[in-house]
Amino acid sequence: MPLAELGIYLAIGVVVGFFSGLLGIGGGVIIVSSLALVFAAHGFPPGFVMHLAIGTSLAAMMVGTFASFRVHDRHDAVDWSVVRAMTPGLLVGVLAGAAVARFTPTVFLKVFFLAFAAFITSQMVFNLRPKPARTLPGPRVLGAVGVLIGAVASLFGGGAAAIGVPFLTWCNVTTHRAIGTVAALGFPLAIAGTLGYVAAGWNLTSLPRFSLGFVYVPAFIGILATSMLAAPWGAQLAHRLKGATLRRIFALFLIAMGVKVAISV
Repeated sequence: MPLAELGIYLAIGVVVGFFSGLLGIGGGVIIVSSLALVFAAHGFPPGFVMHLAIGTSLAAMMVGTFASFRVHDRHDAVDWSVVRAMTPGLLVGVLAGAAVARFTPTVFLKVFFLAFAAFITSQMVFNLRPKPARTLPGPRVLGAVGVLIGAVASLFGGGAAAIGVPFLTWCNVTTHRAIGTVAALGFPLAIAGTLGYVAAGWNLTSLPRFSLGFVYVPAFIGILATSMLAAPWGAQLAHRLKGATLRRIFALFLIAMGVKVAISV
């Protein structure tokens, strides 16, 4: 693998870490869109560009989600009863999504990714937050919601917070505690998603060298190496900018990346 290619993945990690620290996002939307463009430009099999981008994104999220939920847990911001109720369904949804992705064309994954990215962008731009209107449902309903979150995240490469946080907020969970609880869900989601995408692409001979199923190892290592280092920079800047400014910055970034993916992949 050329050093220039590794440099690209290191740079993506810087951007992911910076925006994760700046806005508290998981980075999946940035990783998937960036890797899809890079993989397409490097002539990876067109039929598996999105699969590789999504699988690698889920792998790159493992360390970040673990660090995130540990911090939230130290601040007593994780509702472990909700985590226990939702995790079984979450794992079912993630693994089912990975299995479905194996037989899903890239064009569908691209359209799904762009549509969900537009949903996330709308949340950021208009600061959409549901008003608390009910109490938390029972374990069965929470498990079903976990299935939905897992399936969507598995086909998107992240984005659990876009569904999980509004849902828990709607159920009268405070925003801070909702974010911490979804962060705790993100760790098993990332592990299961990674294993699912590795298994889904395991026996494909057309994948590029250094691939582990649908996880492209050089990109995983490069992003992981720099994202954790860049996150503190974004966190420091976050204290100097207003919330509305941060949302506009990220929304513009997402729009630009989405248009580029729509045109190029």
